[in-house]
Amino acid sequence: MSMNPQDLKQIVSSGLLSFPVTDFDAQGNFNAKSYAARLEWLAPYGANALFAAGGTGEFFSIEPNEYSDIIRTAVETCRGKVPIIAGAGGPTRVAIAYAQEAERQGAHGILLLPHYLTEASQDGIAAHVEAVCKSVSFGVIVYNRGNSRLSAAHLERLADRCPNLIGYKDGLGDIELMVSIRRRLGDRFSYLGGLPTAEVYAAAYRALGVPVYSSAVFNFIPKTAMDFYRAIAAQDHDTVGKLIDTFFLPYLEIRNRKQGYAVSIIKAGARLVGHDAGPVRPPLTDLTEEECEMLAALIKKVGGGQ
Repeated sequence: MSMNPQDLKQIVSSGLLSFPVTDFDAQGNFNAKSYAARLEWLAPYGANALFAAGGTGEFFSIEPNEYSDIIRTAVETCRGKVPIIAGAGGPTRVAIAYAQEAERQGAHGILLLPHYLTEASQDGIAAHVEAVCKSVSFGVIVYNRGNSRLSAAHLERLADRCPNLIGYKDGLGDIELMVSIRRRLGDRFSYLGGLPTAEVYAAAYRALGVPVYSSAVFNFIPKTAMDFYRAIAAQDHDTVGKLIDTFFLPYLEIRNRKQGYAVSIIKAGARLVGHDAGPVRPPLTDLTEEECEMLAALIKKVGGGQ
């Protein structure tokens, strides 16, 4: 049974969110057993919601039949523990099909990822978002990222036309646009920070009135991710600064070595702490052994896979 959009809005208006990686076996096929075990491990750590088949979950490389299995596994494993928000995206009719399948499988809402490849006008992107929103009854969070970039004015019109559009996630880092959207829409949306390695931007976004973000490193250091979030919320600048210096900035140096490593480094981290999710799928590439050793040293500094 779908969750009321306003209930979902309430859930994602506070707390930490995260995107579990999607488990593949040695042949690159979806591994439902390993994925369920991952969710069972992560669920008790306290994230307010988990995003199944999101960007970190390699939505862009998942086949339609796998998508159904992933969402169903996530919903069944986390029922009564933590809400599941499904990724959906691609061309409009494809995004609608994914959104409707996520609703059929019992997800509590979707994160609408960018449409595929082509540039489009503001009116065209808005029509795309509206079509997806009107195809389902549960809550939709729109992700401003890449070639999907909506203005404050277009988001305001969408908010009027789509009652179930309850959230806005920023993956652009355009502060002027973020301020404009936040001031214009007020509490109509819940607002999520969505830049890669969001912890680095968390304090700045909190100052803008965006206290919620999604943590990718929650996949392999969930306790540290929660500790960092609580430090941000409490304005514990000493703890925040220490973790930024000892973990996150050196971590970014590894992540920034190659395009696509924002996902690859998360899977590497999961493997290093004993929760192997298998390799990434092409066109992504896995970290080298040297880079994995560098990451292992950083994980050790923050207490290992806790």
